[in-house]
Amino acid sequence: MTKIVLMSDPQVAAIPVTECGEPLVDVRRSGLLLVDTRKQDPASAFAHLREGVLERLIKAQDLLPQGLRLLFVEGYRPPSLQRTYFEEYAGQLRAAHPDWSAEQVHSSASRYVSPPEIAPHSAGAAVDLTLADTDGRELDLGTRMNADPEESAGACYTDAPGISEEARANRRLLGSVLTAAGLVNYPTEWWHWSYGDRYWALATDSAAALYGPKDLGSPV
Repeated sequence: MTKIVLMSDPQVAAIPVTECGEPLVDVRRSGLLLVDTRKQDPASAFAHLREGVLERLIKAQDLLPQGLRLLFVEGYRPPSLQRTYFEEYAGQLRAAHPDWSAEQVHSSASRYVSPPEIAPHSAGAAVDLTLADTDGRELDLGTRMNADPEESAGACYTDAPGISEEARANRRLLGSVLTAAGLVNYPTEWWHWSYGDRYWALATDSAAALYGPKDLGSPV
């Protein structure tokens, strides 16, 4: 298996950001994507993405076989919420592994939650999504969305062995259309795809990221 570059890797943080100025847009306004409400928040931040990311998701959906849709679950995540998620998960790991160094905790936490300073979600560049039928029923992709490595025994990794053939085929289908539209996957989370962020730039040998972290409602 190809070595996985984690979000905490210095290579990711070293990528410069050349902010392109695209706005965050509400994906619900297009009416073209199925939007799940499990991550609904009072400000509806979850339903926002950079304009270019949404355009690519719509292109990816057009490549799916008839009767299947992308099911959007979460896009933009405010930097403060990202920090809360990261610190909570790091705290769980620290409690479970009191012998781990701070560096080991930070690295292991980044398998599941991006470090706040480089998080693709906080740039509006990342989306958590899955496949569903036209009625919104989710297909089997091997684990529930957002299953962490401990809960899933590693089955959340995109290329994890031991999942069913049906789940593997569905992961391949999801990956094929999103890759064709220009997005990249974070290999520890089959549901996490991004475009224009630092991780995307590293994966595509781009000189810089297009999107940096921002606050919802603020100028880019």
